[in-house]
Amino acid sequence: MKIVVIEDEIMVARRIQMFCKNILGDRTTSLKHFMVIEYAEDYINNNNIDLLLLDLNLNSRDGFELLKNKLAESFNNIIISANTDRAIEAFEYGVLDFIGKPFKEERLAQAINKLDTGAISNSQQLKYLSVKKYGCIEMIDIKQIAYVKASGHYSELHLINGDTVLHDKNLERLLTILPTQFERVHKSFAVPL
Repeated sequence: MKIVVIEDEIMVARRIQMFCKNILGDRTTSLKHFMVIEYAEDYINNNNIDLLLLDLNLNSRDGFELLKNKLAESFNNIIISANTDRAIEAFEYGVLDFIGKPFKEERLAQAINKLDTGAISNSQQLKYLSVKKYGCIEMIDIKQIAYVKASGHYSELHLINGDTVLHDKNLERLLTILPTQFERVHKSFAVPL
């Protein structure tokens, strides 16, 4: 698993990295840490990753800037932040989990386990999916999705209005963040029931 940690407090970043190594062991193939959003964004733009662990307050910059731009990517996002008042907002944008600071290894393990099990308890709160479209990010209201179709390493969002939008996450990864009302009815299709 290729992981990027964006955290401006060095001791917290080291703790996150240690916990990830303890939880994932040899499943961790890459574990990168960045203290500055721009450096992290540059790395993410040029490398494939599986998981982003993101703080929201980074040297007086808002981690949501990066989150909103990168939610359409194929990797999952876990927020680790003392700004717990923003948890609902984060879930509305489809993060895998939100961990409040301070936290223990068990809590991070629980969040990372969601990658394997697909057990997203907060997925009912997801309201929008962000999609890269013509070089910018478009927010798609979950209620507008008629069905989702697998398309190789991507997914096609078929909307109620007849439009089709390509999403960077494959169907399996999308199902980990979509509300539980979305059921896989075929290996290539999921529909909201």
